[in-house]
Amino acid sequence: VLESAPPPSIPLSQCPAGIPVLLPPRPLQNPALHPPSSAADLSRSRSLLDAFHSSNKDRMKEFTQALLRNRFPALEAHMEHWPHIVLFLLNAWIPSCFSQTTAPARSSPTPTQRAIDGPETLKFRLSGFPRKHNEGRIEVFYKGEWGTICDDDFSLANAHVLCRQLGFVSATGWAHSAKYGKGSGKIWLDNVQCSGSERSVSVCKSRGWGNSDCTHDEDAGVICKDERLPGFVDSNIIEVQVDENRVEEVRLRPVLLTAHKRMPITEGVVEVRNKDGWAQICDHGWTPKNSRVVCGMMGFPHEKKVNKNVYKLYSERQKNHFLVHSVACLGTEVHLAACPLEFNYGNATESCSGGMPAVVSCVPGPLYTHSQSMRKKLKTPLTVRLKGGAKHGEGRVEVLKGSEWGTICDDRWNLVSASVVCREMGFGSAKEALTGARMGQGLGPIHMNEVQCSGQERSLWSCRYKNITAEDCKHSEDSSVRCNVPYMGFEKTVRISGGRTRYEGRVEVLQTEANGTLRWGLVCGESWGTPEAMVICRQLGLGYANHGLQETWYWDGSNTTEMVMSGVKCTGEEMALSQCQHHKNVQCQKAAARFSAGVICSETASDLVLNAPLVQQTSYIEDRPLHMLYCAAEEDCLSQSATKANWPYGHRRLLRFSSQIHNIGRADFRPKAGRHSWVWHACHGHYHSMDIFTHYDLMTSNGTKVAEGHKASFCLEDTECDEGVSKRYECANFGEQGITVGCWDLYRHDIDCQWIDITDVNPGNYILQVVINPNYEVAESDFTNNAMKCNCKYDGHRIWVHNCHIGET
Repeated sequence: VLESAPPPSIPLSQCPAGIPVLLPPRPLQNPALHPPSSAADLSRSRSLLDAFHSSNKDRMKEFTQALLRNRFPALEAHMEHWPHIVLFLLNAWIPSCFSQTTAPARSSPTPTQRAIDGPETLKFRLSGFPRKHNEGRIEVFYKGEWGTICDDDFSLANAHVLCRQLGFVSATGWAHSAKYGKGSGKIWLDNVQCSGSERSVSVCKSRGWGNSDCTHDEDAGVICKDERLPGFVDSNIIEVQVDENRVEEVRLRPVLLTAHKRMPITEGVVEVRNKDGWAQICDHGWTPKNSRVVCGMMGFPHEKKVNKNVYKLYSERQKNHFLVHSVACLGTEVHLAACPLEFNYGNATESCSGGMPAVVSCVPGPLYTHSQSMRKKLKTPLTVRLKGGAKHGEGRVEVLKGSEWGTICDDRWNLVSASVVCREMGFGSAKEALTGARMGQGLGPIHMNEVQCSGQERSLWSCRYKNITAEDCKHSEDSSVRCNVPYMGFEKTVRISGGRTRYEGRVEVLQTEANGTLRWGLVCGESWGTPEAMVICRQLGLGYANHGLQETWYWDGSNTTEMVMSGVKCTGEEMALSQCQHHKNVQCQKAAARFSAGVICSETASDLVLNAPLVQQTSYIEDRPLHMLYCAAEEDCLSQSATKANWPYGHRRLLRFSSQIHNIGRADFRPKAGRHSWVWHACHGHYHSMDIFTHYDLMTSNGTKVAEGHKASFCLEDTECDEGVSKRYECANFGEQGITVGCWDLYRHDIDCQWIDITDVNPGNYILQVVINPNYEVAESDFTNNAMKCNCKYDGHRIWVHNCHIGET
């Protein structure tokens, strides 16, 4: 019976836990006719049986019965001898398993289980077009090369695994037959079969890496659910697709004495780095288009002519090593390695006959120019801006159409279009084109979709694009950029020390003594706050400011103990602390090291924005009796003349409106003070978590205040959230306070202090201004959108509020 029976085929899921699965690599043979290959094999079989018989007797018996019923029904009647039957089966399998570690080659493309590389060695990206940021041709980076995946045996389970590796929660579909265009290079995987629960596609069944019988007509694509995995660090970046194996880095080496002394370096000899070090490029056939690409990489928007005579004299006295013989850029490339290059393979020191090293001179943008007159001439554009970035040269792209700012949908967003934005803003070419609102979601309209630039345009509005319809895009698809910016060396003049992580610590600055020596010193903590901390975090490349601290006694001190800077006052937009106002001579009342300034930085930050149309829609006047305003008076929500009123008789005239505050940033907005320091207000029965949360002002056209109100944070909580976002903060029962990303806190017009007391205001035309987080108590990625203004007309009885818009104070 055993001789004639087919080989047993048992799904792995049916095997009892604790029993080894022995997959026979050759047909099962009758142990009686084909005895074990050696006594050692038989001994091993008996040992296995004895071990499992003692610890798994019942489960072994159950497993054997199921096996006989399914595959050997003739032997089921002899179940009383089941241990001997198992021994026969083990004798047949064990020798083959010990003698062979891999199966013989097969002609069929049946997938095999492979786990060659862990997930940490692979990179993934979505490519192709037309597509949105959460879909595209799936490409995998393996062994230094990008490649595709064939659609043979592809399934939704495969897509689930790949979408999670891209940072999305799951997949909603997949595409076959190169729907997003044909890829290039390797086809790394074929016949991939995942269950859907794997951590990486590398542990799914497949034919193995690089083993495929497909063409790029069969490239697979995935459609991921437009929701990011919480805490997923890698952003969905559209990466530059160039081969940088030969040209790893490019620099301008200054030669002239004047160029050495000033930053940024705008002119010099072009040098490229490869595995052997730095080398020059022969200037044969060098064009302004080549210079444009180099300047873009260095962070400059334009190139200019250079006087080569000075450099020719210099090069004749130098021994040059020419790695690249010629370069032929189009001028739209974002990296020199993307241009056609001819490399020297012979005597590299004599391979530029009659030529010299290529020299480039660049025109800096308005932020980086040395000349004040040039800075006025090079004005920043008025129709495009970057919002929400941690430093200059990065952020969400917003464009002005009519009188309203709006965002750009990320369909077809790429490095060429992003470079047009960067150069228009006075920076270099784009380093990264980011999709999926990676710099936070905007508000208001989405003005452009499917932007397609050639790379030569001077303005984004000159590129081809489609207008948006309601169903096309959402703000979760807002486009962002990171531009190449000039290297300034600011990070060398400041440091933080003593903190628990590299993102926090006591601020130390490098000062030059009268005799020319350098020394590190502390910054006085008096008046130090969030704007100053923002500059430090930006200067060190540590993201956004979380806190600006006036005392740092709880951090371990270094040998630096002397205050060398005081009275620091920053706007928050400066590139370095040295650009902020400060005392000429140190004046610090608390000069001990424990009172020095400190910072806590963060990679993400919140961003609060007021719903301006709602203020306009809900504004009205109420004459409220004084006997109903005792609690409001206690919390200082009435004008000063209320103290002279004949309480409880009479009334106050109040301008009421609703306030809906959205968090469109990338981190929750939390009160600066911990709950242990919140103040209980018995009158209203709630805790105040911030001293001042909003300012309400009524002003004349020239900015003079005629009435004001302030609203302490009654309670910060998530009133409502966007679809798919869960509430985290609730005030009830002394709960945690805050506003979650994608949620908003609504203060209705009918609650106390949600007003301006205009009892003493005369009829006329005014400006209503609302400012959120006015004292910068809590750090945000963008403070310029915290103010809202409306035009008001008051006739003494009624008020008209119109043209409400977000604008700077």
